[in-house]
Amino acid sequence: MSSSNTSSSASQSPPEAFDYHPLTRVVFGVGSLARLGELACELGANRVLVITDPGLEAAGHPQRAQAALQESGLQTFLFNGVEENPTTRHVEAGLAVAQAREIDLLVAIGGGSSMDCAKGINFLLTNGGTMSDYLGFGKATEPMLPSIAVPTTAGTGSESQSYALIADDRTHMKMACGDKKAAFRVAILDPEVTVTQPTKVTAITGIDALSHALETYVTTKRNPLSQMFAREAWRL
Repeated sequence: MSSSNTSSSASQSPPEAFDYHPLTRVVFGVGSLARLGELACELGANRVLVITDPGLEAAGHPQRAQAALQESGLQTFLFNGVEENPTTRHVEAGLAVAQAREIDLLVAIGGGSSMDCAKGINFLLTNGGTMSDYLGFGKATEPMLPSIAVPTTAGTGSESQSYALIADDRTHMKMACGDKKAAFRVAILDPEVTVTQPTKVTAITGIDALSHALETYVTTKRNPLSQMFAREAWRL
């Protein structure tokens, strides 16, 4: 080996170490919403609460989700009271439905608001208290119910991380409440459920996705795997 090659090799930094253990199984494909019942059964579900907003209900997606669950012999219940930027009021309303129906699986279908609300319901249903008790990370002491996300927008990434962003209905303070147990067990990425969203929402959530890719690429906590995902997001 030449001296120049030896010098070049010696000056290279060692590869950055990382520990990658995704909490959420990702199921992707056109029409993959039809697999919801199968995936819910794998998680041991019997009584399922579908969490969504009125706009998605008007588009018919929650009804398709319920049909897929019912075809697998599961009982389904609907909470459609989610609004943009959910507050403790929305979480508590969903909690009342979940408690009354004695559900054992949560399915969130929609954007970040539906997914955050589902996580908030899960915190209170399984661990009690109020959302402020879980401000920060790792405050849940009891196991949480399995949950499935069906995102209908591109941008939030809530389906693949363990935080719920919930505003206090009284003070309006936004609380980031996270716990590994709150992460969705499965995320179903079905392109068919994104085509009914308004053009403006498509544009805004697309910019949101690009922002996440940029943040991931320049953060001081980046690693080769995260940079690969960021580059691919920009390419797409």
